[in-house]
Formats: sequence, structure tokens, C-alpha cells
Amino acid sequence: MLPDILLCYLVAVDLAAFILFGIDKRRARKHQWRIPERRLFALALAGGSLGALAGMYVFRHKTRHRLFSWGIPLLFLVQVGIFVGIVSFF
Repeated sequence: MLPDILLCYLVAVDLAAFILFGIDKRRARKHQWRIPERRLFALALAGGSLGALAGMYVFRHKTRHRLFSWGIPLLFLVQVGIFVGIVSFF
């Protein structure tokens, strides 16, 4: 039961991160108010690292920022390890 709930949560937060990266890229092109980097990274930290990583490369956004280009993939690997550990426990 817990892995199913966790999987639904991860899908939702990954989708949210992906969408926010796309919105922020569009706003950057239009010189509009931007989503703070702290919020983008916090969403990745909350479990949305896969969506953030996909958003970075699909929208070509934040790929030159070291915090994002190194931090998001590293965070993704850590989160995969945690998820595998939880699933194998149940």
C-alpha cells in the first residue's frame, strides 16, 4: 500500500516540477516575473527531481547553472536509492 501512495506522490510532484520548469522558461523568454530558483530546487528536493531533470533538458532551462546541472542529477540518484530501499522494505 505505501509504495502505491509513494508512487502517486512522486508522479504528481514530478509532473509539477516539469510544468514549473516549462513555465519559468516561458517567462524568462518574455522577460516576465520568474519562479524563484529556490522554489524550483525545493520542488525537486521534495521528490520531483525526475520531473525537474526532464524539464531542464526538454525546455533547455537552468542547464548552465552548476547548482542545477550537478545538484538535480545527484538528488535524483539519492531519491532513486531511497525509493528502492522503501520498496524493497515492503
